[in-house]
Amino acid sequence: MPDQTRLLVVDDDADIRELLSAYLARYDMAVETAADGAGLFEKLDHAHFDLIILDIMLPGEDGLSLCRRLRGTSAIPVIFLTARGSVDDRVRGLRMGAEDYIVKPFEVLELLARVDVVLR
Repeated sequence: MPDQTRLLVVDDDADIRELLSAYLARYDMAVETAADGAGLFEKLDHAHFDLIILDIMLPGEDGLSLCRRLRGTSAIPVIFLTARGSVDDRVRGLRMGAEDYIVKPFEVLELLARVDVVLR
């Protein structure tokens, strides 16, 4: 049996963290969560993840800056999941190194499909 896919969800909204954890677990994915950049790097210090789902509007360091820092040390795929949906925001997110960019509100089935595509 293959190893379980490991995802890290970084979002300051506890409801979104809980929703994604519960939903993605139904598809045999192990999900850990963090509320900010400090939590993100703490989790990365202690575990390997196959993909990070990252909000942009976080307390402290924003998701764009976090993605840029990640790209300096890691090739873990990143999907932005954020309320910032202008074309400029989406282009900036992709140029920071994200593999995909999803705007809130979102459909969890679409997020799951995009996770599958990125992990292929």
